[in-house]
Amino acid sequence: MKQKNLHQPFELYVSDLGDLEERILVYHFFEIVQILDGEGVREVNENHFPYRTGDIFLFTPLDCRGFKSNTPTRFCSIRFSEVFLTGYKNVAERHTVSSWLKQLEQLFYQHNRFEQFVIRDETDRAMVTGLIANLVQEFDRKQAYFEDNIQHLITLMLNTLARNISVSTAKRPASQEEEPLINKMLLHIKEHIHAKDKLTISYLAGAFHLSSNYVGEYFKKMTGESLQRYVTVYKMRLVEYKLLYSQSTISQIAEELGFTDESHLSTQFKKYAGVSPAAFRKAKAA
Repeated sequence: MKQKNLHQPFELYVSDLGDLEERILVYHFFEIVQILDGEGVREVNENHFPYRTGDIFLFTPLDCRGFKSNTPTRFCSIRFSEVFLTGYKNVAERHTVSSWLKQLEQLFYQHNRFEQFVIRDETDRAMVTGLIANLVQEFDRKQAYFEDNIQHLITLMLNTLARNISVSTAKRPASQEEEPLINKMLLHIKEHIHAKDKLTISYLAGAFHLSSNYVGEYFKKMTGESLQRYVTVYKMRLVEYKLLYSQSTISQIAEELGFTDESHLSTQFKKYAGVSPAAFRKAKAA
């Protein structure tokens, strides 16, 4: 299965369906989509659901999805990663937000596997539509504190969307399709990206009841890339985000993300980006 990653912690655009991937892909980020005009069919985790003008739905990391339009379709796509919602937080707040987001991720992912997401409450539908409009305006204007405002708007949207998930999700028999192992593994990596001792082959083998010799083979078979590269790229993207959008020193970033020291971070980042963290930050600020 083809994979698609987010190149920035937050992306927003309004476009035609031709600019949206119609192929079936696994996207490793959250995405809220509002259909502005048109109708067709969307595929989510091998389920097929119709869409029409005004529909709003949310995809989680690991959801497999694609689109096929029946009439010309225009949409608004809001894509974000966990990094975007935790980037400005202190350690305690980051942990709280991360835990909340992972709970929502599991809630939406399980729902998307079995049934169509629908905002059943008309008041909530109107509110989410208004929030999306406000978010687009904030993103376009980019005035002071716009990223803080976008974070708050997304948080409010996620909570509103979550309460519209049918209660039948919670009542679904446990016998229905156990969570795929690779999904659990990827969530574990994101949750423990700061703790390198929990990302080793031996630790993952014990945590997920696999042979140490099979962990790497299984991971590459399911994701298309090696475990080491996945962890490295994910961590480097966190570094990029912190360099761009936080006031943390390079030494503080190194400590937060589990590098041995600032020199270790600088060496790894230069291999990834071609420049040192300091040069990267200076160039982007210019």
